[in-house]
Amino acid sequence: MGKNKKIVIIAVCVVLVALVVVACILFLGKDKSYRLLKIFEVEGTANVVREGVGDIEPYENMVLESEDRVSLYKGQLTIKADEDKYIYLEENTKLVLRALGNSKDSKTTIELLSGAITNDIQNKLSEQSTYEVNTPNSTMSVRGTIFYVQVYEENGVKYTKVSVFDGKVVTRLKYKDGTYSENEVIVEKGKEVIIYDDGTKTDYIGDPTDIDYSKIPDDVLKKLQDYIEDGRDVSITNKEIEKILYGPFTVTFMYQGSVFGTQTVEKDSVPQMPSLQPSASGSWDYDFSIPVTGDITIEWK
Repeated sequence: MGKNKKIVIIAVCVVLVALVVVACILFLGKDKSYRLLKIFEVEGTANVVREGVGDIEPYENMVLESEDRVSLYKGQLTIKADEDKYIYLEENTKLVLRALGNSKDSKTTIELLSGAITNDIQNKLSEQSTYEVNTPNSTMSVRGTIFYVQVYEENGVKYTKVSVFDGKVVTRLKYKDGTYSENEVIVEKGKEVIIYDDGTKTDYIGDPTDIDYSKIPDDVLKKLQDYIEDGRDVSITNKEIEKILYGPFTVTFMYQGSVFGTQTVEKDSVPQMPSLQPSASGSWDYDFSIPVTGDITIEWK
């Protein structure tokens, strides 16, 4: 056999081996669809901390890894998981993203350390898939929904608020020792629940109640408007959102159970004290230097 012929045979063998390796990779991986995790959009001041790498300045279309710690200090940042899950971060939010499985059978866990996120899971999860949000005092799981989670602290008490705009969210308490309550509280569409931890006890502040939309951030309300325009059925109408965002609001003055007078006030403007008093003694139970952010009733005390 000539030298040139031997070279050709060796080359052909190398090519065949390479093709076999590629075919095996494709065959073995054909049932494992790629899981997309990335920064969908970012504007402002943000940071990603990756184990073994350190700080990374996030950028649009940046691929994220499980266990990445994402922080948004100012501006806006959206994480896209697979092709149908979006996580919108509010300013001053920190979270750890844990994502396993593939796009069909995915396991997504968000450890919300501080701040607030809006979660949009556009399609129903498969039976093998899970989507959970954990906070310091609670855990919540969903099958497909739009909901808002906020972690905050007031006077040393830590709170988690869960507001559901579509679908439902199953919540459980998380105790200091890392265990969870056996009882579940289901938060239905249009409802919200608040969980507190005062250092000695972790519990719900009552049963789920109607969402107080006046306390939902404007950016979240505008996002709900986008959903409505897209034909999605959320727990509030566009007209109601417009009223909250822009007003005007009605200020009602009450005296001994009867309406003494009303005013129409633009959003973030202050009401005017009536020029007439309903009685010789007493005063209106309101600080007239505080701007109006919704319809209010002021009583004479």
